[in-house]
Amino acid sequence: MNVAELVGRTLAELGAGTAFGVVGSGNFEVTNALRAGGVRFVAARHEGGAASMADAYARMSGKVSVLSLHQGCGLTNAVTGITEAAKSRTPMLVLTADSAGASVLSNFRVDQDGLAAAVGAVPERVHSAASAVADTVRAFRTARQQRRTVVLNLPLDVQAEPAPPSPSLPEIPGPAAVRPDAASVAAFADLLAAAERPVFIAGRGARGSREPLRELASRCGALLATSAVAHGLFHGDEFALGISGGFASPTTAELILGADLVVGWGCALNMWTTRHGKLLSPHAKLVQVDVEQAALGAHRPVDLGVVGDVAATAVEVLAAAKERQGYRTEEVAARIAAGRWNDVEHEDLSGDGRIDPRTLSKLLDELLPAERIVSIDSGNFMGYPSAYLSVPDEQGFCFTQAFQSIGLGLGTAIGAALARPDRLPVLGTGDGGFHMALSELDTAVRLGLPLVVVVYHDAAYGAEIHHFGDADMTTVRFPDSDLAAIGRGFGCTGVTVRSAGDLSAVRDWLAGPRTAPLVIDAKIADDGGSWWLAEAFRH
Repeated sequence: MNVAELVGRTLAELGAGTAFGVVGSGNFEVTNALRAGGVRFVAARHEGGAASMADAYARMSGKVSVLSLHQGCGLTNAVTGITEAAKSRTPMLVLTADSAGASVLSNFRVDQDGLAAAVGAVPERVHSAASAVADTVRAFRTARQQRRTVVLNLPLDVQAEPAPPSPSLPEIPGPAAVRPDAASVAAFADLLAAAERPVFIAGRGARGSREPLRELASRCGALLATSAVAHGLFHGDEFALGISGGFASPTTAELILGADLVVGWGCALNMWTTRHGKLLSPHAKLVQVDVEQAALGAHRPVDLGVVGDVAATAVEVLAAAKERQGYRTEEVAARIAAGRWNDVEHEDLSGDGRIDPRTLSKLLDELLPAERIVSIDSGNFMGYPSAYLSVPDEQGFCFTQAFQSIGLGLGTAIGAALARPDRLPVLGTGDGGFHMALSELDTAVRLGLPLVVVVYHDAAYGAEIHHFGDADMTTVRFPDSDLAAIGRGFGCTGVTVRSAGDLSAVRDWLAGPRTAPLVIDAKIADDGGSWWLAEAFRH
């Protein structure tokens, strides 16, 4: 056994989740060692797609995923997806070959440690045969326990060295819960006792903490909202408002603005979640709960910052909290029930061979099975699938938008689908992002995924169209393309939707064996610029 094989086997024994990548000479042996150790490997068509697959798989499975890459160009092809994962604190291990130490003139040579650090990932390295296991364990531990994206560089000359005897490996548990201090708990309970209209906004750090938060909200009379990445966390609760921020319905926005206490649970309370602060009353008290001290007040001043795990903090505050009706009245419950996006009336802009994106999204929500996992690409369209396609819980929504790159959606949807094969995978994407990621349709077909790809097709980069108004749009408009035919060329079922009646083809696919993806080329009407984007561009 050489070091490459030792590293692969070590990661398998440590409990690595599914691996994704594109195999070249530099990562051939380590990838096969992962496979020999029982780790599933999914071969993507492009390293960028593989990176998004690994990112989404880790988010939805709770396991440390692996991204396997060739040195140099293999890594640089994946950098955008790695950046998204790093900014989202995805526990992911990027296993990349690196040029041999003596190969200073190799065209593959780049500063891979510096590249990783520059995008927010943690650079690590297998330094020698003697340290190979310790180096690999350290990288895996950092990914799992610190929720970090780690780039583990594996130089070619070190890979080829004979492996020493392998020591027994330690158990590496997940992140330990951080308990808040008693003074913070008491101060938090006092603020809740004084609040008449409290609102909880749960973010990425609150995923998996549904019940403790619901119990505390019920005790103190708080309404429940989420940031986009935690969408679905409170699904089915009568006092759940849905997504806070740009995607918020008018009713949700009004109720959050009416709060006299807003608590961010594992939530940054950034400009997207608060509409640049406009969703927060200037008279409201702000509390933020996070496991990292540096996150508290990073985006806006808070009245109380609590260092603690979301679930642990909610449990301790519950023990000290007083029973309050708060914001939970029959009148408010009725407003919430009638004010969800799918119940908001809109002027249907469908006609002339194009369908209103709101009409399309509402009809798809009714058609598609409730047990679904929805992934979202980036663009002008993205508010529609996010707001209108309901999901059963926070494990039903995968939102790779920290870096705001278009083109990550298809890889995201594939990774999410593999993490949750019990649910129907659905992708909402624009034509721009779809074209960027097109090669990964082959991966979805090869895997036999029952993936529904909904392309909101306006033959343009819609965000720029609506941002720059009357300017020359030649550079961001494109000829219409037959995306349904392209999908069929890859082996998918392809349908073109120009009106509500065309969705009968979707019903037919749902009633069939679903052995290949469905590409819906939805020719959407001009929405004049989506509501959430107009709000974002106003600043």
